[in-house]
Amino acid sequence: MKTAHLLLLLLIGSMQLVNAEVRLNALFANHMVVQQNAKIPIWGWADPQERIIIQTSWGVKAETVAGSDSTWQVKLKTPKAGGPFQMTISGKNTIVIDDVLSGEVWLCTGQSNMDFQLNKLVKDAREPQYQPLVEHIKNEIKTADDPWLRHIEVPQTPSLYKKKNNFSGNWRSAKKGETGNITATGYFFAKELRKMLNVPIGLVECSWGGSRIQPWISKESYMGNDKMRSLYEDEMEMAKARIIEMDKEGWEDTVFVNKQKKWLASGKTTTRPWPTVHPLKDKQLPATLHNGMISAIVPFTIKGIIWYQGESNSHYMEEQYDHYFETMISSWREEWGQGDFPFYWMQLAGYKVPDERSDNGWALVNDHLRRTLKLPNTGMAVLYDIGEAKDVHPHNKMDAGKRLALWALKNDYRQKVEAVSGPLFKSHKVLDNKIEVKFSQVGSGLMVGKKVLMEKTKAIDEPLVWFEIAGDDGIWKKAEARIVAKDKIEVLSKEVMHPVKVRYAWSSNPEGANLYNKEGLPAAVFSTH
Repeated sequence: MKTAHLLLLLLIGSMQLVNAEVRLNALFANHMVVQQNAKIPIWGWADPQERIIIQTSWGVKAETVAGSDSTWQVKLKTPKAGGPFQMTISGKNTIVIDDVLSGEVWLCTGQSNMDFQLNKLVKDAREPQYQPLVEHIKNEIKTADDPWLRHIEVPQTPSLYKKKNNFSGNWRSAKKGETGNITATGYFFAKELRKMLNVPIGLVECSWGGSRIQPWISKESYMGNDKMRSLYEDEMEMAKARIIEMDKEGWEDTVFVNKQKKWLASGKTTTRPWPTVHPLKDKQLPATLHNGMISAIVPFTIKGIIWYQGESNSHYMEEQYDHYFETMISSWREEWGQGDFPFYWMQLAGYKVPDERSDNGWALVNDHLRRTLKLPNTGMAVLYDIGEAKDVHPHNKMDAGKRLALWALKNDYRQKVEAVSGPLFKSHKVLDNKIEVKFSQVGSGLMVGKKVLMEKTKAIDEPLVWFEIAGDDGIWKKAEARIVAKDKIEVLSKEVMHPVKVRYAWSSNPEGANLYNKEGLPAAVFSTH
């Protein structure tokens, strides 16, 4: 009996091997968008030495053999923009992918202001003056019907140790019943590209609300830098200790219980405490979101990346944000192997934070975002003028998407664009008791302006505000400023006779900041120190 049972198990096992199915990464599925006019990798899994053949309705064929580790990958030439096409993958089984479009593919990533789908922005605004934006989004969801704007989302998956190589997800399009589930920022960015280019746009989304920048960076990047390696190793050591402690039978979250008691005793007037997160589920630990989400889509061919993140770093390692951001951009470009592909991001929108550290940190992160423009093929949209003081998730993703799209339209698609950005700090010069500031990206000239909801910015006859200067003592004083040339302003304060540095819009909510170019785009937050 034992011999017969063993033979039966062996037979079943051999049948499973024979019938093992070719599998694909989830990106390669019905309704997908591939990057046009490119040689893209397609990959998956099969039995070792299994022959894989890929045929397409646009006339390209490729084949390969699965490796000893069961992985396989081929490079496939894609057609010019259009479709729908069909792709057939054959091995011991056959997979047919229908309704494939060829167009422009962008990765959308960051925290909640990228993560928030259109459906999450339809609740009444916290301040009534922003309700028209809510109604606009409701109407967009109701009326959108664009089968050539498509989106797929990687599930929010932290992974402390292991790099994920796949995920579960489906492509959706901007049509009734599906549009509301698309990232709002990504949607309005893509909508602008669709309008100007009239080609399919595919959005691949990897985002998670509240995430810092540190979890989005790979372990390899941490290991390649002494300072970053120390952070990674220290965090991993503490995580292992917490795992051991929290996995003990009968463990209680006493830290949370005590904090909650104090919170309730205060009448809920202090910051609300949250339970301790198990390290295996913690989205904030270094490399966890790179392991769990980014690794699952590399090296899917993309045109570029749009990034909206930084709020959670306004009170966590804010003084080092630029270093981590630059590291992330460079390492992602290296991983994808597509050279210095476009990487565009947002300066954070205005929002009134509850504490002084976050207020300064918000501005500091914004300045670090600006300084990162020194990297090649990068761009930044400024958003403080379309924020909402009482809502960290402002509704005007319409202008946010449009402003970011300006960079892509001009730099990547050679479209005629009046200006891609508002004024960017270029240099400053001390002239007696004044500081002269020179800007780039001034378009047809600097102006004092005002932006209301989705209306175009209008020139106003008011003084510039939100400029500050400081002397050697480092104490910042409110300053007067005036436009003196197409690309220059002068700043001075009666309280600072010997100024050495200047800054602008240095707050989490610089309400009323009003320096624009004549094309209606706001000047970026900056500090010269």
